[in-house]
Amino acid sequence: MDIELATNALKALAHETRLRIFRSLVQAGPEGLCVADLAGHLNAEANGSFSFHLKELSNAGLIRSRQASRFIYYSANYPAMNELLGYLSDHCCAGEPCGEQEHVCATTENT
Repeated sequence: MDIELATNALKALAHETRLRIFRSLVQAGPEGLCVADLAGHLNAEANGSFSFHLKELSNAGLIRSRQASRFIYYSANYPAMNELLGYLSDHCCAGEPCGEQEHVCATTENT
């Protein structure tokens, strides 16, 4: 993943409604949710504003849509999510295993 794709994904997630939508779709699994069920799950209205948020997440590549009959279903794009997480954590912890010990930056270490 390049920095431009990562920035666009993070910008899309940097809004409370979009973050809630994305987390709900991640939890819903690969089948996703139709717009009405997703909005209901979030206690929101399936209106133009809600559609705008779905479009922003879709344009960032974080969610996918599919039509089934007269309903549109949205689901998380798990490969894109994992790629973003990998980009964010690439080369983390200065090569040390994460979470096994507390890492202290030498510039902030108390002496």
